[in-house]
Amino acid sequence: MCKEGNAIATIIDIVRQTVAPAVAEPFELVDIVYEKMGGDYVLSILVDKPGGITVEDTAELTDIISPLLDTIQPDPFPDQYMLEVSSPGLERPLKTAESLANAVGQYVNVSLYQAIDKTKVFEGDLLAFDGETLTIAYMDKTRQKTVAIPYKMVAKARLAVKF
Repeated sequence: MCKEGNAIATIIDIVRQTVAPAVAEPFELVDIVYEKMGGDYVLSILVDKPGGITVEDTAELTDIISPLLDTIQPDPFPDQYMLEVSSPGLERPLKTAESLANAVGQYVNVSLYQAIDKTKVFEGDLLAFDGETLTIAYMDKTRQKTVAIPYKMVAKARLAVKF
């Protein structure tokens, strides 16, 4: 990973340690992203709750999170940034084994570190996840197939929208 990538990973870790305890039930901290958009740095805190996030929820959480970020010493941010508290949306990332377990029965997109049967991306219904292996039902052209994917081979996973 490049020097900038390490710095961003460190910033995200520090922010997660500071913010996670303040994002209480019924809210769930889904992800933290720190990236440059145009000429500005944006710190995105993605939160969700059963039934979805409202504009009032994001305003309330912003009022809680923003002052917390100002208490971090030394200041981990090399540049000014904008804080964005928002919903992860329909295609929310599934970054933990727990989030994958909660997604059983839903339509997912899974990218792998290495191909299985010459395929590195599977999109289909997550039938099962036992902590070690994901079982996905997917369409291969016109045929329904099932694939077992070792969890350690998953590079990225997210909910997907079926068209």
